[in-house]
Amino acid sequence: MTTGTLEPSEIDLTDWAFWARPLSERHEAFRALRQLPRPAFFREPEQSIMPTGPGYYALVRHADIVEASRRPQDFCSGNGAINITDMPPDLNEYFGSMINMDDPRHAKIRRIVSRAFSPRMIQRFEDQVQAVADQIIEEITAKGSGDFVADVAARLPLKIICDMMGIPESGYKTVFDNSNIILGGGDAEFLPENDEEYALKLLQAGQTLKDLVEELGRHRRENPSDDLVSALVTANIDGESLTDQELGSFFILLVVAGNETTRNAIAHGLKLFTVHPDQRELLLADFEARLPGAVEEIVRYASPVIWMRRTATRDTELNGQEFKAGDKLLLYYWSGNRDESVFADPDKFDITRDPNPHIGFGGPGPHFCLGAHLARREIGVMFRELFRHVPGIRSTAPPDRLLSSFINGIKRLPYEL
Repeated sequence: MTTGTLEPSEIDLTDWAFWARPLSERHEAFRALRQLPRPAFFREPEQSIMPTGPGYYALVRHADIVEASRRPQDFCSGNGAINITDMPPDLNEYFGSMINMDDPRHAKIRRIVSRAFSPRMIQRFEDQVQAVADQIIEEITAKGSGDFVADVAARLPLKIICDMMGIPESGYKTVFDNSNIILGGGDAEFLPENDEEYALKLLQAGQTLKDLVEELGRHRRENPSDDLVSALVTANIDGESLTDQELGSFFILLVVAGNETTRNAIAHGLKLFTVHPDQRELLLADFEARLPGAVEEIVRYASPVIWMRRTATRDTELNGQEFKAGDKLLLYYWSGNRDESVFADPDKFDITRDPNPHIGFGGPGPHFCLGAHLARREIGVMFRELFRHVPGIRSTAPPDRLLSSFINGIKRLPYEL
């Protein structure tokens, strides 16, 4: 593949080859797309197991993404938010849970699961986040070097989510391996190239996670405990509670969104503090005051979730642009978080950036990330403890990146203390 700056006419966001390009080239491509007078239109992926759809518009400007997010009545999620190609409705819900729902169904599910993410429930896990971070620090201090993803970044959110759900340690690897498959993108390490085999492996991964939590849910209905599964299966709001199907689909969403995205934010954070030692020094000079800003800047700069999809429900207008009913729009948070009209010097990693209206947890509206508070807490505690106990920790080689258009993932990152 040739390298260098791409002209807008040469950019193909559907082509896996684009997502294999160096980060700098991809950011330059999105910069070029942001300068276009109208959102660019792209073909859909061709898959032998489903008909190819009509294509999609790429919303790459911060203002467009925010506006579309605010208007779920005009730009819905129910046709699919995490896939470009339309999937059958049952598969849509199976993998996306409430991410792929609109009101009133979305509101019902969110009302129920929000009870499990109440301030009281979150407070219960705050001490646990600290305890897990302490254990990780103790182990890497003894070890001295290794893979930061396996040793640190993946362990914290995985253990917190599994403990929240009441999943024993024996189930951690099952959750980890299958969530990797579901967000494997086009990476041959996790998913085969053959469409039929790809779809089968995805379904098997989803079913494994669903079976795991549904069995636990049935047990908790009879023997409730103080874990999240018990709270979910016994919640009753206006006479409604989660079905086994809804519990299973929500769990897939929880482990994929809550585990993978926080893991990648932490991994990106170490890389950023390694290549920007001035920002590390700035943080260490006034840690408690600057930590919240550092967490927000990591999420903005890394943008672990690259996009979500919306579908126009009717002929409508968005910031002066006309869209037809049925048009697909991909909201590229990854691009909106580098929008020059919103962020001064957007390619600079600056933990003192203020204001920082990033959309790393999604845009405003009903689909803003339910677990944003917990994610912020996990990222903040992990870096506080790392820099308190092993302030010299750094990555020692470029990250091994996930080949994906959906997740800005890091598979491995060598480190030493």
